Amino acid sequence: MRVLAIETASEACSIALIEGGRVIARDHRLIGRGHAEALVPMIAALPDKGRAGRILVSLGPGSFTGVRIGLATARALGFAWGAEVLGYPTLALVAAQARAEQPGAAVTVCMNGGHGEWFVQDFINGLPDNALRSLAPAAAVEAGAHKAIAGNRTKELAALLDDGRLVIELLPDAGEVGMVPENLLTANLAPIYGRGADAKPMAERARA
Repeated sequence: MRVLAIETASEACSIALIEGGRVIARDHRLIGRGHAEALVPMIAALPDKGRAGRILVSLGPGSFTGVRIGLATARALGFAWGAEVLGYPTLALVAAQARAEQPGAAVTVCMNGGHGEWFVQDFINGLPDNALRSLAPAAAVEAGAHKAIAGNRTKELAALLDDGRLVIELLPDAGEVGMVPENLLTANLAPIYGRGADAKPMAERARA
């Protein structure tokens, strides 16, 4: 089966077309913002305009806007093509990429969150070892980490720990989605926000 992978949860926007476990086309761009403008043209430039029988899309956590754009695009294409659409946790993809660089290593993923916090989660053999947390830097240090730290906030966390951790600085890449364990894929396409909403619902504000 041909698979289209979509990753939009970070400052990178990446897509890949995979067939028989082999990446036949990919595009990975560091764009910061602008996923809405970049994503669909990137997919359209793939062979057969990216058409696939299965679509894998990042659920986050990460950029609120980026995650929603990726999910909306995946749902629309899945409906148009009659394709199966499954989501995956973005931090699990980062952990999988780290394992490719350091096989067998337990890894702590540390990614940029919001409001000065970091998304942090531990993985062993590619599977989550604890719950996703959104932590201030001091709290992340107190929580501790595996010897290998992967993600886009690895240097900062390693510097605070100051004990010689292995730093694997990287961003999620759709071309590596085949390394995410199958049992982490889900048909529930709800975004993973990783932290509570900043705004209170109107009813809650009225009671305050």
